[in-house]
Amino acid sequence: MSDRLKRFGNDPYPVNALGAGESWRMFSILAEFVKAFTAMSEAGPCVSIFGSARSDPESPECRMAEELARLLARNGFGVISGGGDGVMAAANKGATEAGGLSIGLNIELPHEQLPNPYANLQLDFHYFFIRKVVFVKYSQAYVILPGGFGTLDELFEALTLIQTQRIRPFPAFLMGSDYWGGLVGWMRERMLGSEYITPDDLDTFTVMDKPEDVVKAIKKTIVLR
Repeated sequence: MSDRLKRFGNDPYPVNALGAGESWRMFSILAEFVKAFTAMSEAGPCVSIFGSARSDPESPECRMAEELARLLARNGFGVISGGGDGVMAAANKGATEAGGLSIGLNIELPHEQLPNPYANLQLDFHYFFIRKVVFVKYSQAYVILPGGFGTLDELFEALTLIQTQRIRPFPAFLMGSDYWGGLVGWMRERMLGSEYITPDDLDTFTVMDKPEDVVKAIKKTIVLR
């Protein structure tokens, strides 16, 4: 058995020569699910905000995320971010300063992502897939700001789950038409043009530029109790 198979990353239950670690890993996965579900059980209606961890705090996307989170908190929504720096920290900061629930779902990574200091509920994850389940399970809407592979991963996973009816549809917003315009145009020209998606699939998200417009659209869809 290769060294790579014996140990994957920082897995708390590496596979030993007899393969016993595979069985024990299931307990680690179960424990992480239980911890997350327990912590989030009283969260109430929340909106997830995604974007780059590398964005400067003074960048347009960070200022946009902070204002959006502030407005969401003032309107009774909790805010969920990936718990790291950049856009994630801006979102947590805006929600916390507005007196709202500010949740950070932090992931352990080898070279980056330390928890930001603004979330008033911080959860740490070892497994990416568990973190993704929590994002989907406890979000009533997704807002996607400029970002890289991780941001796109969260966007397309949500759109795929909605498309395949594996989850209930919820509103998804791409904020920043200058950033997302090229991607949306490519999806329309290449994906729709090749009939790999349908026109209805492009209706699963909306491109917007103003935080107040996003909040208004979310409030039309979600009724707070």
